[in-house]
Amino acid sequence: MQKQTPHVESWGRTIKVSQTIIPLFWQPEKFPRTQENESFLPYGEGRSYGDSCLNEGGILLQTRGMNRFIFLDESKGLLRCEAGVRLDEILELTVPKGWFIPVSPGTQFVTLGGAIANDVHGKNHHVAGTFGRYVRAMEVLRSDGNRWICSPQENSELFGATIGGLGLTGLILWAEIQMKPISGPWIDQETVRFSHVDDFFKISEDSEKDYEHSVSWIDTLAQGKHLGRGHFMRGNHSSQKDDRSSKPKTFSIPCNAPNWLLNPFTVRAFNVLYYHRQLTQEKRNTVHYRPFFYPLDAVLQWNKLYGKRGFFQYQLVVPYKNDREPIKEILRLVAKSGMASFLAVLKTFGNIPSPGWLSFPREGVTLALDFPNQGSKTRRLFEELDKIVRTSQGALYPAKDATMLAQDFQSFYPRWKEFEKWIDPKFSSSFWRRVAEGQGTNG
Repeated sequence: MQKQTPHVESWGRTIKVSQTIIPLFWQPEKFPRTQENESFLPYGEGRSYGDSCLNEGGILLQTRGMNRFIFLDESKGLLRCEAGVRLDEILELTVPKGWFIPVSPGTQFVTLGGAIANDVHGKNHHVAGTFGRYVRAMEVLRSDGNRWICSPQENSELFGATIGGLGLTGLILWAEIQMKPISGPWIDQETVRFSHVDDFFKISEDSEKDYEHSVSWIDTLAQGKHLGRGHFMRGNHSSQKDDRSSKPKTFSIPCNAPNWLLNPFTVRAFNVLYYHRQLTQEKRNTVHYRPFFYPLDAVLQWNKLYGKRGFFQYQLVVPYKNDREPIKEILRLVAKSGMASFLAVLKTFGNIPSPGWLSFPREGVTLALDFPNQGSKTRRLFEELDKIVRTSQGALYPAKDATMLAQDFQSFYPRWKEFEKWIDPKFSSSFWRRVAEGQGTNG
């Protein structure tokens, strides 16, 4: 069954392309025939912000129908399931049995295949590394009909290329992952309010010894002595064994918000109120894992808050151990620009290497910023930020990117040529054609 969809858009909604969608409801034996210039790209929930999940003029293999669990070893925490199973579905099954996803991104609405293809990271990178470290095995179907069982020991090169490989090495059919033991669904959380980015680094350093999970919200409009002020959230899985179910409360954004809703004035007011919402410097409480790991998931289709214009997410990592000036320079530049980032997240990455050749996390500090799409004004800011990332020997995150220059990608990911040898000849994406083949730009 094929469905021609003229306007498939990324999660950021700044890129809309025409492509053919083929839903998969089983593990295919072979791929459908294509025209000479058509290519495939696996597609889960489409939560990538830029064009890494799009394949203009090609075919998307929609994997959500491949959503069967194969087995769970409850004594060892080994889970095997098809690539279209979503992380929230995994948690519904495993949390009552005492197991949690070892590394979780900021949303549970991504597929297992997508988590592998983007080698996602979470709040615990400093102790756990990336998602790919917990993949014990997977099966990849190539366009020539060959099936490859991949693991760190078997077909290890295809394994390393597929983890963080943006869906370009073939179709992941199933994967087996090692889960993390927990006592229950609760998190012992502590929130610390800080007044400057220097305080963030001190709190982060102190937290890494005793807390598995940590992340910060920051006020990107604050300047001077309040530069990078925010809230530092840290926590551990609780020993509390209360297994009462906690039904998630959600609401959905029904339509596109007006473009003026998120502007420097409204965001500044929100930031001030949010920063001062906590009267004491420190606050401790025990919360369910959902609001701790996935606060935005309570608002379905929250990307509509940015209106029809859409938004960009710009996520970077820069070293900081010997020089914290680059991240301060970035914060000063963003604040001075007056371009309001409604969601701004700051955290540190540890020095745990990933098995993925194109994985984004590396030792340093990472900052994720959301900006309403204001056309050339936004692009000019990104060009300035790119210069700092470039000269600091940092990197940008492909899963979030919509504007990265080809020369920057090739510098940030020096193994890209080695990776290119493992791309399936019939697979491609709009992102890859932009950063590796120099075909076009996005607007």
